[in-house]
Amino acid sequence: MRSAISGPDPLTAETLLPHRGRMLLVSRILVLNDDQATTLSVAHRDWPLFEKGLISPLILVELVAQTAGVHNGLARLKTRGECSETRGWLVGVKKAWFHVDAIAPGEAITTTVRNAFVFENLREITGLATINGRPVAEVTLQVVEAQ
Repeated sequence: MRSAISGPDPLTAETLLPHRGRMLLVSRILVLNDDQATTLSVAHRDWPLFEKGLISPLILVELVAQTAGVHNGLARLKTRGECSETRGWLVGVKKAWFHVDAIAPGEAITTTVRNAFVFENLREITGLATINGRPVAEVTLQVVEAQ
């Protein structure tokens, strides 16, 4: 998996997220900075919510959540250091608009997230998922980091 950041210990989805196997949906980090994260994911028939040859667009909520995990993982490293303890996040879906009925395996999905609001361990995150530059989902998450 290619990293968005170079150095002795490159940041990848695996270094920033606890997900593994079929639950790790992010294929590559494209952009990662203080303002946003953008990831690339390639839809696969091994993904959750795959049924009858297609994937439910509900998976796009998880793509936004994983991309937010990448973004906020970088923030954790910057503020707490590399050896800092990782904590879980409680996630609520505030809004989700889907512009597709299903996703075909093999489609490349680009997901961009930003922290719209941050206060201590609470964040509101906005995310946009696109396929071939066309919006397929707009999602707003509210997350609280476990203490």
